[in-house]
Amino acid sequence: MKILTVLGARPQFIKASVVSYSMRQSGKFEEVLVHTGQHFDANMSEIFFEELSMQKPDYFLDINGGGHGVMTGRMLEKIEKVLLIEKPDAVLVYGDTNSTLAGALAAAKLQLPVAHVEAGLRSFNLAMPEEINRILTDRISHWLFTPTAAASANLHREGVASIEIKEVGDVMYDVALHYGARVNATGRMLAYLGLPPASYVLATIHRAENTDCDQRLEVIVDSLESIALNMPVVWPLHPRTRGALQRIGRLAALSSNIRLTDPLGYLDMVQLEKYAAVIATDSGGIQKESFFYRVPCVTLRNETEWGELVDSGWNRLAPPLSAASVVSAIEEAIGSIGQPVEPYGKGDAAQKIVNAL
Repeated sequence: MKILTVLGARPQFIKASVVSYSMRQSGKFEEVLVHTGQHFDANMSEIFFEELSMQKPDYFLDINGGGHGVMTGRMLEKIEKVLLIEKPDAVLVYGDTNSTLAGALAAAKLQLPVAHVEAGLRSFNLAMPEEINRILTDRISHWLFTPTAAASANLHREGVASIEIKEVGDVMYDVALHYGARVNATGRMLAYLGLPPASYVLATIHRAENTDCDQRLEVIVDSLESIALNMPVVWPLHPRTRGALQRIGRLAALSSNIRLTDPLGYLDMVQLEKYAAVIATDSGGIQKESFFYRVPCVTLRNETEWGELVDSGWNRLAPPLSAASVVSAIEEAIGSIGQPVEPYGKGDAAQKIVNAL
């Protein structure tokens, strides 16, 4: 069976690593890997293929930058050309990016079945580009691989046929179990930063709702600078975030207690996540990873797709509307422990996906 997998962003490379491995181990698949280029520099993509032992992409489309329409349209055009050349039996997409939607739409228009990993997630906020991508991709997918019971319930409410919904668990949990065990407190990032475990806040910001809104970004910076007066803050900067900080004139003047880094490889990032006192983020994937490593999380958004983590006390929402409220949420999260829940399966999601395909 020939599977054409469309990837473009670093969380997708992480998720695909375990599914691609399971496909190779089965001996029943030929996988063609298409990298759209949505995340294109070495630390945002290339290092992930090396660290996660993934095959190099068969096609690199080199599409990045521009508005959502420009980016998605160019991806749609180029992916369609690849599909006509490769003639796969099915197309596999992950998550909620422009690459996800473009891959699914190109396949559907050519009458090729689509498999969507991480289907059924909903923030119920249509102002988010990711929410639109999720809904449209789910609507045209043949296999909807959901990570949780809540995601499956969302699809049932939307009228999706039960036979199309495959509740497999979360492939990110597979990854965390496999690679998390390889990372300990003696790794290079903590040594480089000179930080002992549980002594720092890890921050990651990249979503357009925060980087494109000067007021929200100012609140985030003010909050992190306030926290940094008492506890170091480590902040790997997404290229979009670095540009936004330069735009509002806050990059050069950041507190010396905020340790800025370039985007990190997967294993370096896992070490920082695993040994943080608390994680402040707007990333969906990092919300889950913080839970996998039992680190409290504060989500700097109005809502989250991972409501079960808020309900169980491992995560808390802190919309960046005022610095005082964000600082309070981060301080309250330090040392907190949530309920003993296991909503993401048993770490065998990748094998379940391969079996279903």
